[in-house]
Amino acid sequence: MGKRNLEQRCAIKFCVKLNENATETYEKLKRAYGEHAVSRTQVFRWHKSFLDGRESVEDEPRSGRPCTSKTDEIVTKVRDLVRSDRRLTVRMVSSVLNLNRQTVHEILTFELGMQKICAKLVPKILTNEQKKNRRNLCLDLLEPIENNKFFFKHVITGDETWILEYDPDTKRQSWEWHTSNSPRPKKARMRKSKIKTTLICFFDSQGVVHKEFVPQGQTVNKQYYREVLERLKKGSSCPVRDCGHLDAASRQCSLSHCHLREGIFGQKRYFSGSAATILA
Repeated sequence: MGKRNLEQRCAIKFCVKLNENATETYEKLKRAYGEHAVSRTQVFRWHKSFLDGRESVEDEPRSGRPCTSKTDEIVTKVRDLVRSDRRLTVRMVSSVLNLNRQTVHEILTFELGMQKICAKLVPKILTNEQKKNRRNLCLDLLEPIENNKFFFKHVITGDETWILEYDPDTKRQSWEWHTSNSPRPKKARMRKSKIKTTLICFFDSQGVVHKEFVPQGQTVNKQYYREVLERLKKGSSCPVRDCGHLDAASRQCSLSHCHLREGIFGQKRYFSGSAATILA
C-alpha cells in the first residue's frame, strides 16, 4: 500500500470523527490531492467502515494465491484428508488446504498413486452368517473335487431372475452407421416394462436341466423351493440319490434332512446355487 493512500485513509477517518458525510469527505480529498486522490468508490467504502467502528487504516490480511509446492508435509495433509472422506473432490481438497487444484490433482495421481473409482455393484451384501454358510459348503465340496476330476459334471446349479415383457434399447444399442448426408435415426421414448415374472432355472455342464416360471402372486419361500426341487428331481435324467443338506443363503432358510430322500438311485447328483444347495 502506498504512503499517499495511507494518508488519505487517515484523512477519511478524521472527517468521520468530525461527523462529515462521504460526499463532503471526497470533495476535500479532491481539493487536497487533486488527480492523485483515491476514487469516489474507495472513499465511500472506507468512510462506511470507519463509521461502523473500524480503527485500523491498514488492509486486512489476505490468504494470497494458493500454494503450488508439493512438500512432504503437504502430501501428508492431502493423504490424511482424502482418507477421512474418500468422496472429496479435487476442488474441495484444494479449498480446505488452500492449494492449487492442479497441485492437488498431481499429488493424488502421481505422488499417492490414487484414482477415483465408482463402487462395484454386487447382487447382495452377505451377512457374516451367510458367508460362513458358503465357506462351509465350499469345504464340504473340496474332498469330492480332489477325489473325482469329473465332479463338476455331476453339479447342477440353480438361480432365479426377473424376466421383463420387453427391454428398451439403450443409447449404445441404437447406434447405426450413416454417412454425413443421411438423416439421423429416431426412436420413441420407452420405459422399462412393468410386466415381469420370475424365472427359476437349473443347469449343469451340458445345459439347462429344468426351468419354470413362478406364478403371479406366488411367494417364493422354502416350501415353494422344496416343490421346485421335487419337480427338478422328477424331470432330471440322473435323479438325486441322497440329499443330506439344503441351504438357501440368499433367504436365510435352512432345510436340513430334506424330504427328498427316497431310497438309492444309480448316480449321485449335486445341486448348488443361490436358491438352494443339495449335497449328496
